[in-house]
Amino acid sequence: MQDDFVANLRLLCGYYPSIAEVCRRLHINRSQFNRYLSGRYRPRHAALQRICALFGVEEHELYLPQAEFRTLVQVGRDVRAAAFEPPAEWPSALLARGQEGMARYLGCYFEYYRSMSRPGQVIRTLVCLETREQGTVYQRTERMQVRPGTRPCHNRYHGLAFRLADRIFLVDYETLNGNEVTQTILFPSFQSQVHRLTGLKLGVADNSERMPSCVRVVYERLDEKMSVRRALEKCGLLSPDAPELDAELHDRLRNDIDPGEQHFRARH
Repeated sequence: MQDDFVANLRLLCGYYPSIAEVCRRLHINRSQFNRYLSGRYRPRHAALQRICALFGVEEHELYLPQAEFRTLVQVGRDVRAAAFEPPAEWPSALLARGQEGMARYLGCYFEYYRSMSRPGQVIRTLVCLETREQGTVYQRTERMQVRPGTRPCHNRYHGLAFRLADRIFLVDYETLNGNEVTQTILFPSFQSQVHRLTGLKLGVADNSERMPSCVRVVYERLDEKMSVRRALEKCGLLSPDAPELDAELHDRLRNDIDPGEQHFRARH
């Protein structure tokens, strides 16, 4: 019977010049690592964390069927290889102008909004913005557990961010399944430190209905001391009374319409 963990680990090692280079980066003895590659031993928790951090995968993904894992890894590499190359239709002047003032927003955020596919619940995702030659790019990762006791499923979005006329625009596409494009528009922050950003998000419910939906959204800047792995562990669905949701978050995430309003509007 095929050992998917071993096959997946070997696949990841194939992206490096040698096993010796992988061991050097992992700070793992070569003979010990060979035992992992042979299937004789499984890495303990600390070693497994280093392996996942080096290769940019999550622990549960290493146990996926090899064909599924190969597709997941190849999609990720194709996206990185493309370096978020903007489509030819994006005017270069717009890309350049949209980067003015974006440096202060680089970093990682928790994104909160009322779930489009799980009514009554709040979803918390991880958004990481960084600068590349093409401009400000980001990855948005959704982590959802469909049923208690099951492994969480993931959606990964890659996109471009712009600041135009005192609004921040984020446009991304889902890279694992290729089934969605979303747009988010945020108010910028005029405080000395960026803490929370509010706005609107337009997307499609991730269920069989695939209903186009618009929700109020909050971006909350992460403490720089929090690792990406720890942040991902905190992502997922939250009940409305979860202690992580303070009164201010509750107020900003309400999807109500005031009397006399003719449109669903963001609230600063």
